Amino acid sequence: MTKLIVYGTPLSTYVRTVRLLLESASLDYTLKGIDIFNGENQSAEYLSKHPFGKVPTLEVDGELLYETTAITEYLNIVFADHKFSPSEPILKARMRQIIGIIDNYLYAPFGTIVIQSLIVPSQGGKTDSDLVQKAVPPVQKSLEAIESVVVSSPYLLGSELSIADFYVIPIFIYLSQTSEFEAITAQTPKLRSWWDKVSQLENVKKVAV
Repeated sequence: MTKLIVYGTPLSTYVRTVRLLLESASLDYTLKGIDIFNGENQSAEYLSKHPFGKVPTLEVDGELLYETTAITEYLNIVFADHKFSPSEPILKARMRQIIGIIDNYLYAPFGTIVIQSLIVPSQGGKTDSDLVQKAVPPVQKSLEAIESVVVSSPYLLGSELSIADFYVIPIFIYLSQTSEFEAITAQTPKLRSWWDKVSQLENVKKVAV
């Protein structure tokens, strides 16, 4: 039996993306925590698995694989029989387009909002409102770009969950906890409707813990 091990911080959106696929495919795996907050990801042991010290890393019967796009594509092909990738070429391209928007345009300003609105206050600090306000427009723009290409019936690209959903869900888990959520999603009704549905899925609740 194949042994799957995910190394990563449970709070990481990218770790959650991989876990959502694993859970949705009903695959057995082990999650081994790597604490990026105390620098464990920069330890010699972890750097031997991922030379750039990012999370997650997937171990498959001793073989190591990193970068979330590579991990999700591999798992989808080998263990999920392509279930989480649309067969229609334009929808498959849209899936990759959504992933690209997140990686290249959304993640950095999104991270600023989450750090300032959620993490800093939880550690007794004061939110830098200026940083948050500067981050809001690029997050809005990115979500509106995603909104323009999704089907949302009921999932982002149609009737079945796809890797695109697994990328966007962890973003919304955090954004929905911020006071900026209503303003950020004011122009994305399809995404709001989608979130209302997917946020109730048991696998989503499981990885959000």
